[in-house]
Amino acid sequence: MQHEAHETHTEHALHHAHEEHAHHGAAGCASWSMAAQATLHCLTGCAIGEVLGMVIGTALGWGNLPTTVLAIVLAFFFGYSLTLRGVLKAGVDFRTAFRVALAADTLSIAVMELIDNGVILFWPNAMDAQLSDLLFWASLAISLAVAFVVTTPVNKWTIGRGKGHAVVHQYHH
Repeated sequence: MQHEAHETHTEHALHHAHEEHAHHGAAGCASWSMAAQATLHCLTGCAIGEVLGMVIGTALGWGNLPTTVLAIVLAFFFGYSLTLRGVLKAGVDFRTAFRVALAADTLSIAVMELIDNGVILFWPNAMDAQLSDLLFWASLAISLAVAFVVTTPVNKWTIGRGKGHAVVHQYHH
C-alpha cells in the first residue's frame, strides 16, 4: 500500500513538473528566475566570445576597434552556437535550429554586447589594458556583470511575450 502511495505522489510530482515546464515560455508567464537563467545562458556564450576576442586581439597587438569587433563577432558566434547545439540535440534540422537560435538570442546578445562594450569603453584606461593587467580582467568581469543585470529584464520582457529564449523551450524534452 505504501508503494502505491509513493507511485501516486511521484506521478503527481512528474505531472506538476511537466505542467510548469509547459508554461515555462508561455506568453505572460515569465518569472525573474526564467529571465535570469536565459540571461546566464546568453552570458556564457557572450563571455566565451568576448574573452577569446579580447585575448586574441590584445595578444596580436591589434588596436581597440578590430579587437572589439572580433570580440563582438565571437560573442554572437558562441551565443548562437550554445543555443544551436541544444536545439539540434532535440532532433531539429539545422536550418530550423539556426532560425530558432537567431530568434531566441539576437536581442539578448545585442543588449549584452552593447552594455558590456559600453562599460569597457567608458572605463578609464580599460581599452588600453593588457592581458597581464588586473584592470583588463577586472573591467571585463565587471562589464559582463553589469550586462547581465541590464539584460535580465530584457529577457523577462521577451519571454513574457513568448519571444526570445521562450522560443527555445518548445524544443526541450
